[in-house]
Amino acid sequence: MSGVDDELERLKRRRMRELQRQLHESEGKPQAEQDKPNEPTRDEVLGMFLVGRAWEVMGAARAQFPKVMPQVEEALVEAFKGGKIKENIDGGMLLQFLRQVGLPVRVQTSIRYKDHGELKTIGQRIREK
Repeated sequence: MSGVDDELERLKRRRMRELQRQLHESEGKPQAEQDKPNEPTRDEVLGMFLVGRAWEVMGAARAQFPKVMPQVEEALVEAFKGGKIKENIDGGMLLQFLRQVGLPVRVQTSIRYKDHGELKTIGQRIREK
């Protein structure tokens, strides 16, 4: 029986050392980091409100206006958090908003149609004839 007791004591000591080490590590971190709740990132907040092709428009805007878009995104996040914008935003609404702000975002568009169960572009149709 003493072998089992010795093993149990050894496991208790090891667990106690692990807990003390974790305690010392957590004391080394600033209090602000420990108390700060996990705030959602900018993309997480935008993900809650952007629907449909809005992410495609956002990607095009980020690529075309990399210096300005972080500010626009932050303004959108603040508007969402503040309750100024309560409804979801689709691609058309976002495109209109960006153009009103003065960012003429160009989104690649193509017209496609279904021909015998196959999607084709107008360019393909013209080449076939």
